[in-house]
Amino acid sequence: MPEATSLPPTLPPIAILGAGSMGGAILHGLVRSGLAGGGVTVTNRTATKAADLAALDGVTSIALENQESGNTDAAAAADIVLVGVKPVMVPDLLREIAGALRPGTVVVSLAAGVTIATFEQILGPGIPVLRSMPNTPAVVGKAVTGLAAGATATDEDTAVVRRLFETCGAVVEVPESQIDALSTISGSGPAYVFLLVEELTKAAIGKGFDQAEARLMAEQTFIGAAALLEASGENPAELRRRVTSPKGTTERAIAVLQDAHLDVLFATATDAALARARELATGA
Repeated sequence: MPEATSLPPTLPPIAILGAGSMGGAILHGLVRSGLAGGGVTVTNRTATKAADLAALDGVTSIALENQESGNTDAAAAADIVLVGVKPVMVPDLLREIAGALRPGTVVVSLAAGVTIATFEQILGPGIPVLRSMPNTPAVVGKAVTGLAAGATATDEDTAVVRRLFETCGAVVEVPESQIDALSTISGSGPAYVFLLVEELTKAAIGKGFDQAEARLMAEQTFIGAAALLEASGENPAELRRRVTSPKGTTERAIAVLQDAHLDVLFATATDAALARARELATGA
């Protein structure tokens, strides 16, 4: 793969078709990074949604209700096109823009469950395709994005798309066969963490703390632990051992959690998510 130093100092023109929650999060990462030197054009169905993004620096925001050709106009002017519409809408959008894309334009899927083969079949051999799986912490620049390259995507294509997603977090390159599995960890993972915070908050309330106190303790404990994990570079098992004094209170609590077989529980939960991802890929 080419080194980052071989890439241009800024990213080429980008279009985000369907700049909803995920596309919008990536857009904000791009704007914050200062790397979107070629400009970004985004489309949304309504003028209200388009207006929310119009004030961002270097962003052209198109409302499809006012400009019916907005998707094709944006795609025709871009070197990288991110497809952020709902999965069921993807085939129609690809057919809409296929004739407007210049040869070599890189198309990137943000749509869960839609395969690279679907993109390549509709767009043809002259359009390199990559499939991505970001997660919601992209909103705060802390995403994990899985990235899989299609058959005609070059190392250079992958490098520039990786750089794009690194504006809103970390990137893991995987074969497409691993994208669904990745989605069960990093894609769904924020929900697992939020559930744990939710349950720890309930436990605190059960011990006599009011809602505000319980929420503060639970949330800041998770935020602080995550920050320590990131800053220290230590294995989480080692950090857990440091908190767990022999014969102490934490050791007793950890024993209860381990007796509940959390390893089996998380394996079973992520297996269930993977099964559902495969169902969605078949249209079930």
